[in-house]
Amino acid sequence: MSIAELHTLTGAYALHALPDDERVAFERHLGACEACSQEVREFSATAARLGLAVSAAPPPPMKERVLREIATVRQEAPSRGRGARGGTSTGRAGRWTSYALAACVAAAAALGGVAVWQNQVAQDARQEAARVQQRNEQVAQVLTAPDASTSASDLADGARGTVVVSKSVNRAVFLASHLTRPPGGKVYQLWFNDDGTMRSAGLMNPAATDETVLLDGPVDQASGMGITVEPAGGSEEPTSEPVALMEFRSA
Repeated sequence: MSIAELHTLTGAYALHALPDDERVAFERHLGACEACSQEVREFSATAARLGLAVSAAPPPPMKERVLREIATVRQEAPSRGRGARGGTSTGRAGRWTSYALAACVAAAAALGGVAVWQNQVAQDARQEAARVQQRNEQVAQVLTAPDASTSASDLADGARGTVVVSKSVNRAVFLASHLTRPPGGKVYQLWFNDDGTMRSAGLMNPAATDETVLLDGPVDQASGMGITVEPAGGSEEPTSEPVALMEFRSA
């Protein structure tokens, strides 16, 4: 197989579509050709994104059109490393071999067609980062408030709970350490104690044994807080005996 032919195999190699003899020959070539290595990395990354994609069914004529154009569509030449290939820069990419294009068509068909990828993933990541930053800022605001008051209590099995309340901020933060994980399908739920009436203040992470939680909602006139074990997703009111009851201290 000539060097020019080897240069056209990057797409088929990334899709694991080469027969063994061509794969071995291409891998020897790959070790000495930075441009082909770059193309393989890019094709492999694209294939990985397709695997994570949200997909929609392609229009019926798409597969037929792609198969019809196999004989005329050229593989785009690499954008980097062209000098390494000497005088074969112009037209060296040649045409895709039919099995490489067929592999691409098969991969696209198997994944359901046209995909929507990176933009949504990046947007979700930015939104999550913004939520985490906002939460951390709210926690810090409570912990550093001039009127912050702290109450601590020993919990079951050597665990320790601390609640910090700021009336000026009107929020509370609960810090747990060495907490025993709840049974499967259960979660620790936090409650404000409003003169004997328990008001939900959020859920803890069932997989965490050490956690800092910003209680949901304002403190208002609550005099303390409680912790119960509830079904996953939480309850509208406590359904079990409290794991702990803690009074809020005045600043």
